[in-house]
Amino acid sequence: MTMKFIGIIPARYASTRFPGKPLAMLGGKPVIRRVYEQVAAVLDETYVATDDERIFSAVEQFGGKAVMTSAHHKSGTDRIEEAASIIHTDADVVINVQGDEPFIRREQIETVKQLFDDDEAQICTLGKPFDTLEAAMNPNSPKIVCDVRGYALYFSRSIIPYVRGRDTAEWMDAFPFLKHIGLYAYRRQVLAEITQLPQSSLEKAESLEQLRWLQNGYRIRVGLTNAETVGIDTPDDLKRAEAFLQNMQ
Repeated sequence: MTMKFIGIIPARYASTRFPGKPLAMLGGKPVIRRVYEQVAAVLDETYVATDDERIFSAVEQFGGKAVMTSAHHKSGTDRIEEAASIIHTDADVVINVQGDEPFIRREQIETVKQLFDDDEAQICTLGKPFDTLEAAMNPNSPKIVCDVRGYALYFSRSIIPYVRGRDTAEWMDAFPFLKHIGLYAYRRQVLAEITQLPQSSLEKAESLEQLRWLQNGYRIRVGLTNAETVGIDTPDDLKRAEAFLQNMQ
């Protein structure tokens, strides 16, 4: 039986580090449009979930679909759940692509879809090997360690694992450090369940929502990608994204 997938992109205006980020221009298009077009090219149904009329209007102006959601959500996942409920989706899996990932690729979304061939997979995401130790040390790039079957054991802003007995210059040769890519997919019922969970101690410590799910026993399957993405958290990231786009073109 073929599974049905829907893409929902959470986007809010009031970002602490970059207010108005979804509407910032990147290569002549708003960031949110670039994300939407990447997702809509792969999935039959795509929506932007926002709490801001300016974002809602911008999405409608370029021909996309948008849903107005509460301004009081503490996470993108909560916004995704509300949007899925408003839409009354009958999809088996909801794919959450962050609104600041304009370079998410078709093959990355396809990889995540394929992970659900495993009946044990409740939530799926992506990891990419780091290119440099400096990048792996960056606390703004969460790291993943997985078990032998590709299920996440832990996510951290710290570099994990610690390579004992080796000079740091040798760490990249000693272990394939894995960068977390901001893409999640949830079975529909699992999404409804995890949004009812209270914040966990690990989540509060690391400020990583996925640790709430792990700490409550949910299984997160991690697919691998070698495609680079440039997430946009700050105005400086937008400059890097412009350069990345020019190199692509």
